[in-house]
Amino acid sequence: MIINNVRLVLEDQVVHGSLEVADGVIRSFADGNSRLPQALDGEGGWLLPGLIELHTDNLDKFFMPRPKVDWPAHSAMSSHDALMVACGITTVLDAVAIGDVRDGGHRLENLQKMIDAVIHSQRAGLNRAEHRLHLRCELPNAGTLPLFEQLMDKPGVSLVSLMDHSPGQRQFVSRAKYREYHQGKYNLSDAAMDEYEQQQVALSARWATPNRQAIAARCRERGIALASHDDATAAHVAESCALGSAIAEFPTTEEAARASHRQGLQVLMGAPNIVRGGSHSGNVAAHQLAAIGTLDILSSDYYPASLLDAAFRLAADARNGYDLPQSVAMVTRNPARALGLTDRGAIAEGLRGDLVLARAHGEHVYVQQVWRQGRQVF
Repeated sequence: MIINNVRLVLEDQVVHGSLEVADGVIRSFADGNSRLPQALDGEGGWLLPGLIELHTDNLDKFFMPRPKVDWPAHSAMSSHDALMVACGITTVLDAVAIGDVRDGGHRLENLQKMIDAVIHSQRAGLNRAEHRLHLRCELPNAGTLPLFEQLMDKPGVSLVSLMDHSPGQRQFVSRAKYREYHQGKYNLSDAAMDEYEQQQVALSARWATPNRQAIAARCRERGIALASHDDATAAHVAESCALGSAIAEFPTTEEAARASHRQGLQVLMGAPNIVRGGSHSGNVAAHQLAAIGTLDILSSDYYPASLLDAAFRLAADARNGYDLPQSVAMVTRNPARALGLTDRGAIAEGLRGDLVLARAHGEHVYVQQVWRQGRQVF
C-alpha cells in the first residue's frame, strides 16, 4: 500500500510526501511522491499514526444504551468497535469498572459480559481496532480486591487505575459539587444523599488504603501498567510514585500535575476537557496544564471523537507551546510508550502500519480513512 500527497506528521516535524506499507508495517516514507500507478492520492491530508486510547468507558453505552435495556454482547461490541475506528482510534483500552455499583448495579452485572466480549472478539479477529482491557478499580469497596484477583490474569489486561470517588477529596474536594453531581444523576432526596455521603466516607476510610496497596502489588508482580486517578496534592503523587504508577490520570490541581510531571509520571487529561475549554467537575483545565508544559497524554474518556479534535485544537492554541507533532504524540506515541508498546505510536520504518488520514473542513478536522496493520478498516 502506497499513500501519496499527504502531510506526514512525524515525531518532530510535518513533511509533505508519501508512505509505503508492506506486510502490515511501515516500509518507508519520503518527502516526495511515488510514481507507481497503484498509489493512493491523499489529496494533501494529514497522515497520522493510529490513535491510542487508554481510558474510555464508551463500551458501557452500547451494552446498556438506555436504563434497564440489556443489549446483546456481539452487537454492542461491534458497534463500539466501529465507532472507535471511525474516530481514528486503532488501539483502545476498554475501561471496565470494578467495585462501582453506583449505577444501580448495571456495571457490575455487565462486567463479565463486557470482558468476555472484548476478549472473544479480539481473539476471533472480529475487531477493526485492537482492543485491550483497562481495569478501573473503585477502592472503597469490600469486593474490589477479590474481583480484581479474578480478572487480573485475563488476556489483554494492559492497564489498571486506582480510584476513590468518595466526597471531600480528589475529584470531589467540594462537597457541594459532590452532592450536586450525585443528586442530579441519581435523583436522591437530601436525606438519602446525606446517608449515601456518610456511607461513602466510611467505606473509603475502611477499604481505600488496603485495596490500593494490594492491587498495586499485584500489578508490579505481573508487569501491568498502573495509573493513579484524580490526584490532588503532592502527597497523593508521592504515594502514587511509591506504588509504581506510570500514568497520572486526570490530576485535579496544577500542584498535582506539576509534581507528577516532575517525578516522571505521564500526565493524562481528558480530550473533552480541551474541546469544551474546561473540566465539567470544576477542577483544573487541561489547557492550563498544556500552557505550563505538564500535559503528556489525552484520553477521549466519554466522547471518542474528541481525541483527534483535541490534538488539533492544542496545536492551534497560542496559549501553549505544543506544535502539531507534539500534540499528536499525546494521542499516539506517548500513550504507546506509557504502556510499553514499542511497535506503534509513530510514523517510522518497521512500526505497525496503523494510520489515519485526516482532512479539514473549515476549522473542523475529520477522519477520512483508517488502516490497522496496513489493512483499511474505515
